[in-house]
Formats: sequence, structure tokens, C-alpha cells
Amino acid sequence: MNASHYYRALAGIIIREGLRFLHQRQRFMGALVRPLIWLFIFAAGFRSVLGVSIIPPYETYILYEVYIAPGLVAMIQLFNGMQSSLSMVYDREMGSMRVLLVSPLPRWYLLTCRLIASTFISILQAYVFLLVAWFWEVQLPPIGYITALPAMFISGFMLGAIGLMLSSIIRQLENFAGVMNFVIFPMFFASSALYPLWKIRDSSISLFNISSYNPFTHAVELIRFSLYGQLNLYSLVYVSAVAILFLGIAVYGYDPGRGFMARKQDT
Repeated sequence: MNASHYYRALAGIIIREGLRFLHQRQRFMGALVRPLIWLFIFAAGFRSVLGVSIIPPYETYILYEVYIAPGLVAMIQLFNGMQSSLSMVYDREMGSMRVLLVSPLPRWYLLTCRLIASTFISILQAYVFLLVAWFWEVQLPPIGYITALPAMFISGFMLGAIGLMLSSIIRQLENFAGVMNFVIFPMFFASSALYPLWKIRDSSISLFNISSYNPFTHAVELIRFSLYGQLNLYSLVYVSAVAILFLGIAVYGYDPGRGFMARKQDT
């Protein structure tokens, strides 16, 4: 095997996932409409609560929208990672995943290619969301739209790795919806996506501790800092380590000889 085989495999998987995404318009609309609704409704509620602030209500409204925008970008990537893992479970039941994994290329490389393809799709969705939010006057520093790209890639890769790990454990497609809700909503609400960590600490120390260890929190902070042209080094290291950890678990889980897949067949 040479470099051209690895490149062709990567390009083929990316094109396949891209075509699948283009044919699933409901998936794109769902991923886009959901955070936009959160953006408008939560910011409107925040405006009504702080209407008596010394800051004019409309400025407060826009400031809060700008604050939660990075959290909603990460939310898009979280839902995309879970959606991608759902398609993995579907492919496994239909047999196409088995065809992919019997390729002479290393299993870890094929799974990584699948993660990269899913991450590119989540980045596309995130930039469409930021474009729509820009017309809603949620306008971030221009340089942030460029510096956020690597942060979105790392965070999307990490969230996709979590979904990939789940897909290696879940046995049946119909069980996946419940698991998605069990994972998505605790990760999202127990994070700094909607409120800063210091505000969470003022209300509940236990919730603050949970949020501090939540990988989604650090994905949000990594994107938030990058949108302002800054680097949160601690979040970068945390997200990268979690991504490697869950990718390793997923690779082990998809090993037909000793992983979770082998145990399912034995049972």
C-alpha cells in the first residue's frame, strides 16, 4: 500500500459522505433550524429579563446572542456527530460498514477518514449558521471566521469520536435515539454553551465541577476563543486528548476479533 491508496480512500469516503448529506436535506435543515431557534428564543428571553439593566435592552440582546453563538456552533457539531454515528449503526446493520472495514487499509485509518468526512460536514453547517446569524446582527470579528476553522475541526473531530465510540457499543438501530438524548442534552446543558462558568459556579458548585470536566464545555470554549482570534491552550489540549481517547476506544470496539463487535456476535 502506498500514499495514493490512502489518499483515494480518504477522498472516496469524504465524497460518499458529502453525497449522502446532499441527499438528506432534512438533516441539513434540522441542524440549521435548531440552533437558530435557540439563538432567537434564548436571546429574546434574556432581553426581557435584563430589560431593566443599565445597558440598553437591544444591546443586551445582541451581546447575549454573540455570547451563545459559539455554544450553538458546537451544538451543531454535537448533533452532527451523533447523526453520523447513527448512520454508522445503520451501515453496520445493512452490511456496507463491513465492506469498508475489510479493506486492506488499517482499520484505524478508515475510521479516522469517516470522522474527517463527518467533521467537514459539521463545519459546513456551522458556517451556514454563522452566515445566517450575521444577518441577524450577530457579527463577530472578521478574523474570527478564519481562526475558528481549526478550532471547529478539532472540536468536531472530538464530538464525532464520541459518537463513533457509541456506535461501536450500541447493538440495534432502534436503541440509538434514546442513547443520543441521554448523551446530547446532559452534555449541552451541563456546559458553558449558554452561560459562563463563573455564573454556573455562583449557582451550583457541583454543576460547575461537572461542567468543568465536560468535554463539550472545552469544545465550546475553544471555538469561543478562536472566534475572537485567541487560543485557549487548556481547552485545545483537553479536546485533543478526549478525541484521541474516544477514537482509540472506537477502533478497539470495531475490531471484529476482540472488540465490542466480537462480543455482540458471541452473544
